[in-house]
Amino acid sequence: MDDSQPDEEKSRWTEALRRHLKTAKALRLQANQAPAAARKRLLLREWQAARLARSYSGLLASERFGQAAQFFLSDLYGPKDFSSRDEEVERILPLLVSLLPASALQTIALAIEVDALTEELDAAMVVELDRAGTIDCIDEDAYTAAYRQVGRRPERERQIVLIRTTGEALERLARNALLTTLLKLMRTPAQLAGLGDLHAFLASGFAAFRRMGNALEFLDCIESTERKLFQNMFSGVAKPFAF
Repeated sequence: MDDSQPDEEKSRWTEALRRHLKTAKALRLQANQAPAAARKRLLLREWQAARLARSYSGLLASERFGQAAQFFLSDLYGPKDFSSRDEEVERILPLLVSLLPASALQTIALAIEVDALTEELDAAMVVELDRAGTIDCIDEDAYTAAYRQVGRRPERERQIVLIRTTGEALERLARNALLTTLLKLMRTPAQLAGLGDLHAFLASGFAAFRRMGNALEFLDCIESTERKLFQNMFSGVAKPFAF
């Protein structure tokens, strides 16, 4: 076996983390550079959060999947501002690299890539909704028109792939009893050290996926729903949300 492989994997995910952190930070600064711009971004994200809650009402109401669905819609794919979490990761990245296995670094890197890509796509949507005069009255028709005008099909598909991949990475990590125990022990020290958002993200994800057990059905549901919407949007279906 090549003993250098774990180090190479760690290096790869560390570089990915740095790259995605830089991108997400720049996009957030741009989006929040003026109160008006920040308000428009929030309007879009609130509408998207409500859409996700409607699309996944069954998962949210499920005893088995509810906690994982809530985590996905609030901590991974929702309107939450992840600035504090990402700043914490950036601040202690050398420590994370020394303490965490490559699989944990991969999970964090994937989550931040989701964040960065979502920021990029949302910025384009805000510009188009604002241009069309519908940013203050977003509905399915306005959102669909902006989505199709923005296009960015490869990036939209990449977003769906990332959501699935991040879920799979979280599931693998949640099976690691040692990491789960470590997270429980580190709650208070993390908060005292100003790392509360990062710890909460990891602990919530671990807890949700451990409670759910096998995540295949859950991830299949999310991927199939988002792919159906994706196909409806780009194929010109009149009512793309009606499925």
